Amino acid sequence: MTSSEPKAPTDPTTAEDPHESRYPRPPVTLDEAERVWRELASEAMRVDAKPETARLAVITGLVRATGARYGDLLRMRVDDLDLGPETARAAEGSAVVRHGKHRVSRRHRLPADLVVLLRHWMAVREELAAELEGSAPRALLLTVHHTHDNGTTVASGLPITRQGLVLSWRRFVHRTNARYGATRPPLPTRFEQVRRAWTGAGAGEED
Repeated sequence: MTSSEPKAPTDPTTAEDPHESRYPRPPVTLDEAERVWRELASEAMRVDAKPETARLAVITGLVRATGARYGDLLRMRVDDLDLGPETARAAEGSAVVRHGKHRVSRRHRLPADLVVLLRHWMAVREELAAELEGSAPRALLLTVHHTHDNGTTVASGLPITRQGLVLSWRRFVHRTNARYGATRPPLPTRFEQVRRAWTGAGAGEED
């Protein structure tokens, strides 16, 4: 191509979102994404719910409300949340999310049902970090299992990694797909396909 020939137009979506090319598969439907949220939120509030379920429900609820990616969630701190007085009846809250590689800070409204779930998670994360030496991490999302890193046992209650988020979602997907079999469409192993269902419906657009 010579310098006088016009260049092909750039797709603004691809240019602004380098992650787009990593997920060529289509998103799930909005109904399917909403079903994931309802199931996780319900399971997380059960008396016998595992901490991992509560954490995954919180992740799902935050993505649904803010459109955040995994990297954005990993940057979230307890201080980024405003859930109102603990003794008051749960109402709408808010969260500050630093979006993207430029960490653009935006405050998002959180629905009351997510506020209830986040309050529950705050109690769970306090128990997870109780045995750690020193002060508890300020990261919102913590590990819920003892893990192994290069042969060394790492205690639960530490800030979770991106890989931890990926594996947690995949465990849920494998359990759910095995449970429902052919009675409903299988969930994708990439959470991005669920996130895009909500962002396509406008999640996180309003501050």
